[in-house]
Amino acid sequence: MFVGDSVESVATAFIDGDNVLLVDSLGSTEDAEELRRVLCDGMGKTVRMIASTHFMSDHIAGLSLFPDALVMAHRHFRHAFLSQNRLVAAFYREPDLILDNMAVRWGRHQLRLLYNPGKTMDHFSVDVPTADLVCVGDNIVGNIVYLSRADPALQRAAIGRIRQFGRGRIVGGHIGAFDAAVLDNALHYLARIQDSVVRIRTQAPAPDVAARIAAIRIEDCLAPQVVPTAFEREWHGNNLEAIVAQSIFALDASLAALEKAA
Repeated sequence: MFVGDSVESVATAFIDGDNVLLVDSLGSTEDAEELRRVLCDGMGKTVRMIASTHFMSDHIAGLSLFPDALVMAHRHFRHAFLSQNRLVAAFYREPDLILDNMAVRWGRHQLRLLYNPGKTMDHFSVDVPTADLVCVGDNIVGNIVYLSRADPALQRAAIGRIRQFGRGRIVGGHIGAFDAAVLDNALHYLARIQDSVVRIRTQAPAPDVAARIAAIRIEDCLAPQVVPTAFEREWHGNNLEAIVAQSIFALDASLAALEKAA
């Protein structure tokens, strides 16, 4: 597993002899070049395939560095690429293989690429039963989730499907690997931040809503005993900005108000 300096983006290498299958390829050219130096120059390996958990710039920086590798992505990859906040056109490369679900035998492991839309509409979970792990992309961000331009209900369902795999190790799109409890922690965060925002939207005077949302503390949203990392704290702040700018949970607040009135 490689964790880049740029947004702590993660790439996972599955090695079969001299051949490598990468899941994601980091978030900057510098990080991707270091990955290539380690795998290809240092270890003498050749990257044959790259599976993208989702087609956003902070996970596909290395695609152009491995021109002979077969790139796999979901058919909604363009939707994800065009929907991001910070699109990097230079990282874009047309996938060679478009798929919904697929299994790949790679050495002693079978990788199951399973369509699991959540943070984006093209998300895959890469389930590896023989390694007791699953790569989940950005359907979690450590012990939290990132809400920008996403449907929270879809994110909740995606995490629920990942839980059903029953794997002991969860490889996120950022930060690194976690034990299985991280999935419950992410669901807890999602529920708590939604409850807080819905309460503010339904109870606070309209002029005060944005300021009150901006004041939501990450500690009040995290599961018990979870201490936020600097990265999680930063992306919680990004969540609060997105909630205001994109009217996230506004529909949930409207439905809650209608239910109360009825």
